[in-house]
Amino acid sequence: MSSQPIAATAAGSDAGSDAGESAFTFLPQGALIQEFKVAGVNIVQGFPDAKFYKTHNTPYFGETIGRTTNRIKDGKIENLNGKTYHLPLNNPPNSLHGGNEGWGKKDFEGPKPVNRHGREGVEFRYLSKDGEEGYPGTVDCRVWYTAGMEEGKTVLDAEWEVEFVGDECDETVVGVTNHSYFNLNPPAPTIDGTIVTLGTTQYLPLSPTRIPLGTIAAHPSLPPANQPFTLSATAPALDDCFILNPDPASVPLDTRRLPLQTLATLSHPASKLHLRIESTEPAFQFYTGEGVDVPAVGGVAKRGMRAGVAVEPSRYVDAAGREEWRGMCLVRRGEVWGARARWVAWKG
Repeated sequence: MSSQPIAATAAGSDAGSDAGESAFTFLPQGALIQEFKVAGVNIVQGFPDAKFYKTHNTPYFGETIGRTTNRIKDGKIENLNGKTYHLPLNNPPNSLHGGNEGWGKKDFEGPKPVNRHGREGVEFRYLSKDGEEGYPGTVDCRVWYTAGMEEGKTVLDAEWEVEFVGDECDETVVGVTNHSYFNLNPPAPTIDGTIVTLGTTQYLPLSPTRIPLGTIAAHPSLPPANQPFTLSATAPALDDCFILNPDPASVPLDTRRLPLQTLATLSHPASKLHLRIESTEPAFQFYTGEGVDVPAVGGVAKRGMRAGVAVEPSRYVDAAGREEWRGMCLVRRGEVWGARARWVAWKG
């Protein structure tokens, strides 16, 4: 497969095409993806100015999520360092996406221009101190984005690495993802008409408080894996964790050496835009954006329910709070958690 790199600018915030048009824009807050352009069309939800991410980004548009992803039951982690840790209940009765101010709300160092794996890109870094949002131990998070063109397709790679660098305790929990929302037919206000194919439709059934029951089953509202279905303006409404690896004990702490697997493929017949999302992670959250509610700001129209689709590579929901799943996110002093993802987009 031929690869043509897309160079990062001197400022380090943009990755531009040969034609000089920016294909990607990243911001230090949350090491987030602000723009992802395909054939000149931005397919991610966001804001035109960094200041609005501070005041209006309740849906987590583009953010790096941490110290853990998704929900932790009752905001409680028991039997960690021989203690019980209580986290903010920012999604009552649970803790969600790292708490009141998870990593998506923090200012990372960077972007620093880098050449990684033979491609131009940018690096972001954040030091999360012991006790931040209730989590034990100091950890160092690094995020790399590298961009290129492969066989006429726009490719963005993300790599996440979290190292336990503190000596305050013996162990902590980690889970990182990106929370971009995709709309392949802008400026349409919803994802109506988007065709989706999922790499698996095995999922974690949930309790009424959206915590896994501990079982894995075929999703009752979807066709089998690798069979397309179409999203309308109202249905299906999904906010579920889909499982690619049903054996949690086999998931390594650092999945980066594993092969990429296709999580989802999206397309829209009106725009003729396509997106394939791949990852080394054992699961992914697929969310059709029912909770999006962002007023008109910065010259951008209001974003409401189903304004975009989020596909979040991850470990299992509540893995940190569930001892039988915790091995996939438990980091001991000196250990490294890692994962990678790839977005491939094209028009055709």
